[in-house]
Amino acid sequence: MGQKKLIRFEAIKSFANVLEYPENMVGQWHAFFNNQQPITLELACGKGEYAVGLGRLYNNRNFIGIDIKGNRIWRGASIALQEQLTHVAFIRSHIDKITNYFSANEVAEIWITFPDPQLRLSRFKKRLTHPKFLRLYQQILQPNGRVHLKTDSPDLYHFTKTVINLFQLELLVDYDHVYQQSNLPSELTIKTHYEGLDIAQSNRIHYLQFTINKPLPTHLDDILKAIVHDQVTDRT
Repeated sequence: MGQKKLIRFEAIKSFANVLEYPENMVGQWHAFFNNQQPITLELACGKGEYAVGLGRLYNNRNFIGIDIKGNRIWRGASIALQEQLTHVAFIRSHIDKITNYFSANEVAEIWITFPDPQLRLSRFKKRLTHPKFLRLYQQILQPNGRVHLKTDSPDLYHFTKTVINLFQLELLVDYDHVYQQSNLPSELTIKTHYEGLDIAQSNRIHYLQFTINKPLPTHLDDILKAIVHDQVTDRT
């Protein structure tokens, strides 16, 4: 690990707005923020651009970015401290641990912004919109709590639409090309470091908003796997 990363890893240990693998926080977030405002999570937040950006837009909500990379979290946490965004915080942890940190109905919304699309078929269960993860989100989301996906990966975009259709979830917004839409809400104009890289080279940004409004039967996971396998096969 580089010297700069080591310094940042050490620095966040003293940040009041960063918690690493926090214990005894289930049901305690309103006390942590000292308010009763709704909580929004940014998963795989990277440098925290969305958590900070949303915090700038909405001072009547709380925002928590979650990522395992402490040196990335350092950036967003530093900005939040500098700008005195006391309603923005960060958790250093793996995403699959989130039910250890939040109680049922404690989270109002979830944002997933430019996550690794996990393109290899052998890794498709690691996609953050795979039903394995959606079941975790459902445990902590309020009824009809919204999930937002913003990505430059057409594969992840279409995969997520497949999941929504297969499990008959409620699709609220579907933008195949975000910046061709008129009158975009301010929250969709926030840009992250990874959006700027255009790793997928798709020349467009996709956005989905949906709710996990019903149970996610596990037997459909095998059908999803078969669909994904066929899609990958068709491309090769």
